[in-house]
Amino acid sequence: MDICWRSKPVSAWPQLSTITRALSPSALQPRQPCSLRSLVLALPGARFGGALYVRLMTNRNCTLSGMALVITLLATLTLAPTASAAKPQRFYVSLGDSYSVGFQPGIGSTRHGFVDQVPGLAKSRGYNLKVVNFGCSGASSEALMEQVGCYKKALGLGATPYPKQTQLAAATKFIKANRSKVALITVAAGGHDLLSCVSAADTLGCVLAAAAAIKTNVTATAKALRAAAGPKTKIVGTTYVDAVLGAWVKPGGDDGEKLARLSVPAFRSLVNPALKKAYASANSSFIDVTAATGAYGDLTVFENLAPYGLIPKPVAEMCRISYYCDKGDIHPRTRGYRMISKMVVAELPRRK
Repeated sequence: MDICWRSKPVSAWPQLSTITRALSPSALQPRQPCSLRSLVLALPGARFGGALYVRLMTNRNCTLSGMALVITLLATLTLAPTASAAKPQRFYVSLGDSYSVGFQPGIGSTRHGFVDQVPGLAKSRGYNLKVVNFGCSGASSEALMEQVGCYKKALGLGATPYPKQTQLAAATKFIKANRSKVALITVAAGGHDLLSCVSAADTLGCVLAAAAAIKTNVTATAKALRAAAGPKTKIVGTTYVDAVLGAWVKPGGDDGEKLARLSVPAFRSLVNPALKKAYASANSSFIDVTAATGAYGDLTVFENLAPYGLIPKPVAEMCRISYYCDKGDIHPRTRGYRMISKMVVAELPRRK
């Protein structure tokens, strides 16, 4: 007859303290002597660490003494480590404004932002990331370097305060102290520099000035982070969804539509090129969230979206992924943040 021995999962070996015995008369195997060779063949996990359960088959010709020998060998065998051993945890450092803390209207900081969604998605690329978030809701690109401390409610959930340091100083101090353990750094900065332009009399002039300031400040920030992290650590700068496209459906008629139209070249030709150059100056990546979320699409192609009726497709997409259309708020919904997190993770090199 056949004798089947089942053990605990491989992670519990080599102490086989809970082997159970079950008879399996129907699963007949070719007759062979009880030998070490048959044991090794029956236990691929012994060589490759790949089997979760071990099955030992013997035949009618196997004597009790031979079976005892095989069982003794089984009980004393040391298995190889499994290939699925947990990846060592590494740090993911986040800096920036309200986007970095996952701000959503009526709630404040949340776990729904792109930063908190990155670790889960990064597992598929071989990363085990722990977020260390220095972001501060309301921070401009200058404040990130100059403002000391951050109001508690403006910090990310679970973030450690830095009452006597600027955001950049606190982040670079941590990065230097943990340089070998930092796998990813992201920066979301510049959005609050643009907020005043929404209501400015000269929108284009306001954006031009803001883009110049953003380039100067973000360049300095990116270079400071690169100096702290070293040449190989992945640094990713993000831009923003063009939530202002939602002004198309807000009360105000032609003024809202005009503002929505102006927002497209503002991002495409001024703000995003400034950000891209700033991050490139520090050998860092830049992800164009504005383009990826469809803001540069054709405003003459319409679709029907309740409750707004027939509106341009890029506007409809902003209504779906941000709060601007219904609440006049520039921040993304959870699905909008997820689009950003996917782009960040795509920048990470795969790890074995």
